[in-house]
Amino acid sequence: MVKTLVLRLATSLALLIVVPTLTFFIQGITPTDVARGVLGIDASPEQVAAFNQKLGLDQPLVAQYMRWLGKALHGDLGNSYQTSQSVQEILAPRIGVSLSLIIGALLVYAVVGVVLGVLSTTGGTAIGRILDAVSTLGLAVPNFWLATILVSVFSVELLLVPASGYVSLGDDPEMWFLSLLLPVIALAFGGITAVAKQTRDQMMVALESPYTRTLRANGISRFSLVYKHALRNSAGPVVTVLGTIFVGTLSGSVIIENIFVMPGLGSQALDSALQSDLPVIQGIAVYFTIIIVIVNLIIDVVTMVLNPKVRTA
Repeated sequence: MVKTLVLRLATSLALLIVVPTLTFFIQGITPTDVARGVLGIDASPEQVAAFNQKLGLDQPLVAQYMRWLGKALHGDLGNSYQTSQSVQEILAPRIGVSLSLIIGALLVYAVVGVVLGVLSTTGGTAIGRILDAVSTLGLAVPNFWLATILVSVFSVELLLVPASGYVSLGDDPEMWFLSLLLPVIALAFGGITAVAKQTRDQMMVALESPYTRTLRANGISRFSLVYKHALRNSAGPVVTVLGTIFVGTLSGSVIIENIFVMPGLGSQALDSALQSDLPVIQGIAVYFTIIIVIVNLIIDVVTMVLNPKVRTA
């Protein structure tokens, strides 16, 4: 188990370097005139040259990257081209918003997906067919379209929840919950169907295994067979799928935050991209990578606890 954890940590550290590096060089080779984007299209060549020299944009891309990496390793992600404010100051208030949305979606599709998967396994063919239909719908319906429908029905027509915006947990817990309700549902819907199908498939395999057949022959109750043995044996692969889905959830949060006008990392990412504010985009890539690494490490540990084969590898 220790060897596996060390390998996972090494992989995570590599990911923390590779993703920001790729982001930096992709931005660097993109034909964007940062100086004119900040100074305006009427800026003189002398002003553009002075701007590029001040920020080091006239240096080779590799030199720019090494300078950024050196500062980043000391906790300095640079300053915004647009406001000169430090990237950490811009992003820090937005992290809580994004985490509330992302973790909320993760919990919803983990809990609801597992429950639906168990019900479709134990409830007969009809429930299984319903799950298949819902799963197809979940994979086919884009989350931005679902978000629009949810707002039209529950905010515009029924006036039950806010259509946009975000209220922090410290200011008003009830409004915090209501402001997250529709965004979390829209973001989690596709994940619910994926987790439900994985849970059902794994439980069907577990229920047909020689081990559970022996337990059934020995007269064990249906409840114990399903929830104590089959569900537990199915948990490892389901948890692994959660890690795979989470990456898509993180990217989907960018769209959802902009639809619901939530002041998170996703909405800031779009604003910064439109303004060619490269240091802020780079900082968001770093934060997103850190979130992915932490969640995947947690999932790896949970998988090791649930699966003895992985634990002893």
